[in-house]
Amino acid sequence: MENVLSRITDATGAIAGQVWGIPSILLLVGTGAYLTFRLRFIQMRGLKHSFRLIAGNNQGSGNAGEVTPFQALAAALSATIGTGNIAGVATAIAFGGPGAVFWMWVTALVGMATKYTSCSLAVKYRWVHPNGEVSGGPMYTLKTGLAMPKMGWAFALFTLIASFGIGNMVQANSVVDGLTYIFPRAAEIKLILGIFMAIMVGLVIIGGIKRIGKVAARIVPFMAITYCTAALIILTMHIDKIPSALYTIVNHALNPWAFGGGAIGSALQYGVARGVFSNESGLGSAPMAHAAARTAGPAQQGLVSMIGPFIDTLVICTMTALVIIVSGAWGNGRPESLQGAALSAHAFQHALGNIGAWVVGFSLVFFAYSTMITWSYYGDRSAEYIFGERAVLPYRVFYTVLVVVGASVPLKLVWNFADIANMFMAVPNLISLILLSGVVKKYSDEYFSRSGA
Repeated sequence: MENVLSRITDATGAIAGQVWGIPSILLLVGTGAYLTFRLRFIQMRGLKHSFRLIAGNNQGSGNAGEVTPFQALAAALSATIGTGNIAGVATAIAFGGPGAVFWMWVTALVGMATKYTSCSLAVKYRWVHPNGEVSGGPMYTLKTGLAMPKMGWAFALFTLIASFGIGNMVQANSVVDGLTYIFPRAAEIKLILGIFMAIMVGLVIIGGIKRIGKVAARIVPFMAITYCTAALIILTMHIDKIPSALYTIVNHALNPWAFGGGAIGSALQYGVARGVFSNESGLGSAPMAHAAARTAGPAQQGLVSMIGPFIDTLVICTMTALVIIVSGAWGNGRPESLQGAALSAHAFQHALGNIGAWVVGFSLVFFAYSTMITWSYYGDRSAEYIFGERAVLPYRVFYTVLVVVGASVPLKLVWNFADIANMFMAVPNLISLILLSGVVKKYSDEYFSRSGA
């Protein structure tokens, strides 16, 4: 069985390497850069207003939708503030070197414009059912906005598949990986851990987006503050090493004379792949959560959605990366077995002792749990689009069962599967963003002119 899994892992790794080649990277980053210029650097001029919208008292009352703008953001963040911040960053550094973090930053910066565009379009082209439930996302944008129903169907299919990887098995697998570092015997009870996680996921997702939004709005702030506080303590303890760490990140990303073209290529590939995994900009997943918001209009919720990549990658992922570097966890002395969540746990433990590893382990549990419940919503919206309402409950049951599977299979195999599904999912979404960028520019200009933001 191990030989079979090893061959499958090697095969999927080769496919993932091809899928995440230079053309795909250029498509993702290039689309974000194009939208950045087309929308006149919306992420720079609109970010302050985005935080004002969240801080304000008007949370969409009286407008169509199922959740408040903040709950929609919390649900979207709960899908992105997850293993990407702990395991994803560590994996990027382990395989691509510190320079991968630089490309995660680039992906996040241009991704804010991508996220704004996709979430704005999701609100504009969403479908509000007679009972008040909302269905939205790139499949509806493609179908209604571009009259491309087959492309919308393809996006929904790839999202359905991706939900089992990025939103499910990767999360369950990383929880086991992180807990095994703290409790080595956890590796012996993978099945029990998987069953427990599956039960906890099933208890929430049966209630749909309303219950997911409420749970996420409680979990996300708590887990983010706890994790960031521990990271800030470590960075304060090593504040003198931060400038050197930042230099290391930039130097490894941009200096081919010091590290060779192959190292630069690996940093670029893993940085963009893990950056997209971290904040999901360009994938088209978050628009499904933001489409359900009770908002005054597309541009307003698009602005709210931009907060996601900012918090997720530019703040939390950067903290994780700096902790790994300044703590000394990354370097020649790193055990080869430490590649994912275990590397982050090792870094925190190196700086704070056992309590540091515990912070990572339990943060990972909460991060992964919130990600799994939100991605179940993305998947069931896709299942509904393809097969109709009757498919939602069977999908949720199957999704819950796969949590158990994800807890038991090899780490690299799960990441390879997620990377492949992510890129196939992103392509139809990026096509819609490019073709409809003019529509977004029009109502964005109207919103900023009207609001004076």
